[in-house]
Amino acid sequence: MALFGEPRENQLLAWLPTNEWDRLQPHLEAVELPLGQVLYESGGKLEHAYFPTTAIVSLLYVLEDGGSAEIAVVGFEGIVGISLFMGGQTTPSRAVVQSAGCGFRLTANVVLEEFSRAGPLLHLLLRYTQALITQMSQTAVCNRHHTLDQQLCRWLLLSRDRLRCDELNMTQALIANMLGVRREGVTEAAGRLERAGLIEYQRGRITILDRGGLEQRTCECYAVVKKEYDRLLPDLLAA
Repeated sequence: MALFGEPRENQLLAWLPTNEWDRLQPHLEAVELPLGQVLYESGGKLEHAYFPTTAIVSLLYVLEDGGSAEIAVVGFEGIVGISLFMGGQTTPSRAVVQSAGCGFRLTANVVLEEFSRAGPLLHLLLRYTQALITQMSQTAVCNRHHTLDQQLCRWLLLSRDRLRCDELNMTQALIANMLGVRREGVTEAAGRLERAGLIEYQRGRITILDRGGLEQRTCECYAVVKKEYDRLLPDLLAA
């Protein structure tokens, strides 16, 4: 698994007690997660749950006319596919890889079997789900009430927290799609952040130069989400 790293680079897997980990490990499948790969479509039945290690996955809500907007972002701190254990096994959202990397996955049957054991994994997944719901709720509030500059800062900070590095391979067109705004708006907002010395943008790559500056410039939404993750899953985003 050297090419894909270690499964416990995903912090949910890293938190599992030894006996839980030993039972789960043989079922984990290493997977490459290339940019733009759709892990599941809106309304489709989920076949796997994904544990990213070096990739970021966006959860998007898709409208009937094809428009979409990001409702949450998942990286090494979490799991993609909570509908498997929350009931229904389908979801109105789409999961798309927004930053290429690797991860590990479990089949739906294994996830459901482990969840039904009502052991440590169940409690860990439920705490993570509550944190994810907070992120979704805060994203909706942010998109309605805050400026595009603030939204972009929030998005950059959340992505940085889930990638362990200051470089994000991301085009402005993709960011616009995630935020549900026009590309021109993202270009202008990114330009303002770059002129302020907070980021550097070159050929589809954004480098965060001043994290503290982004935190000062963003709205309250980032802090609300981070506080809830820290409360429910302490140390997971400490890296």
